[in-house]
Amino acid sequence: MPVGTDPPLPRTLLSADVDALPTGVGGDLGREYRLLRDIVEGGTAAVAVLDTRLRYVYVNPHMARINGVPVREHLGRTLTEVMPGVERPVDVPLAVLRDGRPRDVVVSGSMGTGVHRVRREWQCTYHRRYDERGEVIGLVAVGVEVTEPRRYVTELERAHGRMAMVHAATLRIGTTLDLERTCRELVDFAVRDLADGASVDLVVEDGPPGPPPGGVVRLRRAVVSRSPELDRRLGRPPVLGEVNEHGPASPVRRVLERGRPLLTTVPGRRPPGLRGPYADRLAEYRAAGIHSGLVVPLTTDSRSVGVLAMVRAGSSPAFTVEDGVVAQELAGRASRALERARHYAREHTMALELQRALLSEPTLPHPDLETASRYLPADDSAVVGGDWYDSLALPQGRNLLVIGDVMGHGVEAAVAMSHYRSMLRALASSSGLPLHEMLHAADRMIAASGFDRVATCLLALGDPATDTISYANAGHLPPLRITPEGHVELVPLPAGPPLGTGLGAYETVTRPGVPGGTLLLYTDGLVERRDEDIDTSLSRLTDLRLPPGGDLDEILDGILAHAATGSVHDDIALLAARARGV
Repeated sequence: MPVGTDPPLPRTLLSADVDALPTGVGGDLGREYRLLRDIVEGGTAAVAVLDTRLRYVYVNPHMARINGVPVREHLGRTLTEVMPGVERPVDVPLAVLRDGRPRDVVVSGSMGTGVHRVRREWQCTYHRRYDERGEVIGLVAVGVEVTEPRRYVTELERAHGRMAMVHAATLRIGTTLDLERTCRELVDFAVRDLADGASVDLVVEDGPPGPPPGGVVRLRRAVVSRSPELDRRLGRPPVLGEVNEHGPASPVRRVLERGRPLLTTVPGRRPPGLRGPYADRLAEYRAAGIHSGLVVPLTTDSRSVGVLAMVRAGSSPAFTVEDGVVAQELAGRASRALERARHYAREHTMALELQRALLSEPTLPHPDLETASRYLPADDSAVVGGDWYDSLALPQGRNLLVIGDVMGHGVEAAVAMSHYRSMLRALASSSGLPLHEMLHAADRMIAASGFDRVATCLLALGDPATDTISYANAGHLPPLRITPEGHVELVPLPAGPPLGTGLGAYETVTRPGVPGGTLLLYTDGLVERRDEDIDTSLSRLTDLRLPPGGDLDEILDGILAHAATGSVHDDIALLAARARGV
């Protein structure tokens, strides 16, 4: 054989016609040959015979149809030469040639011709082939198409991934009733799993003065989240709180009206005639490498809440329709959380305004008694409660101080507080009952009415004629005496059941007055702490040392500064009283 020429291809009997069988070969052997050829060339498996240089020696018709290349054009050429678009690990067949151990491999790539050229995947098995002397002369490859099964498995994995993502979003978004925090949780989740940057714009219900132009929707930029790389590329921090107007031609407006996601691409060049802030924003996006966008409506069953806008930049792939489906499911979960947060915010504001209005009503004691009060609402994470205080001037120069706390929170608790307050005012002004009978009457009236909001309450009646203070307690915390020197002491009192239980059994206790000192009534938000015993909390309160001789406002500010440090989990109401001229 001349130097530099390829060795001749070994012949394979399968490629010959039955009439070309050697003379004398027939009968059973001929029938077996026909049977073997029918199996190899009539089935749906792709069969190929390769020499030791991985060149085709034989391919069956099914493989030729798949490849879109005639049988003869395979012979003498490798897979890469016949179909350069097919990916096949060459080291696998070479390893089979070396050690003879059959191996499986997945072959994938574009096969066919013209419009029939599609991407397919095949599970192929390689076996070593020997001649009559036992010499290795090549390989036999048998392939079965697995495109559809693998596509089904891939789609199933993607569906499971989407379900897992939505489930994770349910646990991570809407963990509180705070609107801004819910928006923050949404964009942070989106940047972690879906995008390089995300923002939430909320529909403005009470925007700038004057109605917006016809067909314009106002949205406020609530939160923005970016990946570290995108944040570095954009440079400047995001602007929050700005209100943008979106007219009928705005993509955001169309998203809100249609209720469907919108896929966008950032153009490589500035569109002709485009001017203004939007053109500047596009230039900024291009400079940061942002190339793809996805805008998703945030809607509930009854209204539009806003939009979630996401972008991808750099090497991240462009958004797909499938991403839009996932984002829409995510936005649906988040919208419900945002609507709950909006509803809570409205209720919290309403209850707080109602309670402040009730507490701000003038309650003037006799001129010989000086009073001061404070009301500190809980953190935004808790709904306003039903704390109240009152001071009433009674006959014979007596003064009645009242403080109470209705069970529960929200508008209902604030309304219940107003009922309790009005009832005790009426009983104190008209009945002339002792304190314990006053509480007993209020308890009976509330229980008989079916009102389901019980309340703790403490009454303190000061009598300047005897220089005494009488108390009656319905499940409330004991009051404090603050001496002229600034020491804080508890006034121990028997405690009856809360009002509204119908159990009665209250007691009036009379104690000496507080000459030159201050009497402080308070609600449990001042002292109660999570995972702390109430006796420990009260002891911490009595450890306070206040400036001697301070006025009532200074005393209340000092108590709040020292005892109400950190996060406030419940409302705090304080009422301080001191006799004038002592």
